[in-house]
Amino acid sequence: MSDLSFPHLRNWLKFRHLLLVDTLGRTRNMHLAAQQMNLSQPAISKMLKEIESLLGFALFERQTRSMPPTALGEQVLRYAHVTLNDACNFFEQIDSLRRGGHGHLRVGGIFAATAVALPDAIIQIKQRWPLLSIEVVEHTSDHLMEMLEEKTLHLAVARLTDETQRHRFDFQPVAPEPFCFVVNDQHPLCDQGPVTLPQLLEWPWILYPKGTPIRARMERAFAEAGVAVPRNTIDTISMQTFLKVLQGGPMVGMLPQAMVDPHLASGRLRSLDTPLHLEPQDYGILTRKGEELNGAPLEFAQILLADARKARKYR
Repeated sequence: MSDLSFPHLRNWLKFRHLLLVDTLGRTRNMHLAAQQMNLSQPAISKMLKEIESLLGFALFERQTRSMPPTALGEQVLRYAHVTLNDACNFFEQIDSLRRGGHGHLRVGGIFAATAVALPDAIIQIKQRWPLLSIEVVEHTSDHLMEMLEEKTLHLAVARLTDETQRHRFDFQPVAPEPFCFVVNDQHPLCDQGPVTLPQLLEWPWILYPKGTPIRARMERAFAEAGVAVPRNTIDTISMQTFLKVLQGGPMVGMLPQAMVDPHLASGRLRSLDTPLHLEPQDYGILTRKGEELNGAPLEFAQILLADARKARKYR
C-alpha cells in the first residue's frame, strides 16, 4: 500500500496527472486520451500506472472497449475535474487582469432570478466595473448546484431543494418565488373567474420536466388536491418555448410570477384563479460551503442583497 500522506502527494502529484485522469474520465479510452493530450499511448499508459502506484489502487477498469472509473477512481476523477476548473478560473482571471480587464464573473440563476434580480445586478456591476466579463447560466437549482460544486460558477441565485444541501452550500435569501397559473388572452378559461380542477384538467398543460424540483412541487400540489397530474402535457425547461406555446395555443402553464408579470401587464397572458396552490419558496445566493467570496463575485452578491432589501422595504 502506498503512503497517501498529504506531503507525499503534494510533492509528487502534478497537473499533468490530473489532466490525464480528467481526460480518461471523459473519453474512457486510452487511444482517445493520448490523442487529446498529444502524447503517445505508451506514455499515457505509463503515466496512469505511476498514478495508480502512488495511490495504491486502480483508477480505471481495463475493459476491451472502454475504461470506466472504479469506485475510488470516481472520487479521484471528481477531484481532478474540480481542481482543473479552479485552476482554469484562476488563469483566466489573471490573464484578464494582465490585459487591463476586470476579470471574469460566472453566475447561475433560476428562471425567476434571471427575469429581474440578475439583470438589475448585472447593470449595476457593469457600471462599476465596465471591463468585467460576465457569463450567465440559466438552469434549475439542482443543476446550478452541480456546477457550483464543479467550480464552473462563482455563485448561483437559486433555491435549496433539500435541507441536506445546507451541509454543502451557504445560502443567503434574496426573495420569495411565487408561481401562478396562466393562459393566453384568447383561452376559454381566461374570463371565467374561479376555475375548477375538472375544468383545468380538460386542457393541455405545459410543465417543467419530470425530475426537476419545480415539477416535484407541482405534482405534490395535484396530489394534495386529490387529482392526478395531467396526461396531456408538453415538458420543457426552455422559457422561450414556455412563453411562445402559451401565447400561441390553448395551454395552461405554471410559471414564476416574475417571469410572467410583463406579459400579464400587457394583457397577453391571464392569471387563473384555481384551487391549486404552491407555497412561495425563497431563492437566494448559493455559494460553496465555507468559501468566502471576494472581488467581483462578492460585490455582485452585495448588490443582489442590497436590491433585495430595497424591494422588501417598498413591498
